[in-house]
Amino acid sequence: MVVFNGLLKIKICEAVNLKPTAWSLRHAVGPRPQTFLLDPYIALNVDDSRIGQTSTKQKTNSPSWNDEFVTDVCNGRKIEMAVFHDAPIGYDDFVANCTIQFEDLLQNGSRHFEDWVSVCTVTAYGFRRHCSGYSTFIVNGMKWL
Repeated sequence: MVVFNGLLKIKICEAVNLKPTAWSLRHAVGPRPQTFLLDPYIALNVDDSRIGQTSTKQKTNSPSWNDEFVTDVCNGRKIEMAVFHDAPIGYDDFVANCTIQFEDLLQNGSRHFEDWVSVCTVTAYGFRRHCSGYSTFIVNGMKWL
């Protein structure tokens, strides 16, 4: 298995067409819950370590962040981005996530990766229930072994 060692720079740019989950709609009021706007943020992990979190964008299903994160990585295997709705009461609501393997990023032989990734909701059984939207991000790996 290929692992990443070095300085990792990630820029999370935006997401489009995020869809609220049934759980995030539990407090929605009115006849048209499909127009419910999220207060989304993205939590960013490398393997099991939290490396950052974007700011929360208010009342939007297509947020724009342009937040950058820089961290040293040792034996990194995967990057995980999880989208949450900043709930006013209780725990924040999970919206969607995606996982990118470092091995997949390193196969293109470049020190730079930029792409849109699909963020999907996963059920308790591990099946993708629906794709919630797309998020664009940029990865700049400064060094890998």
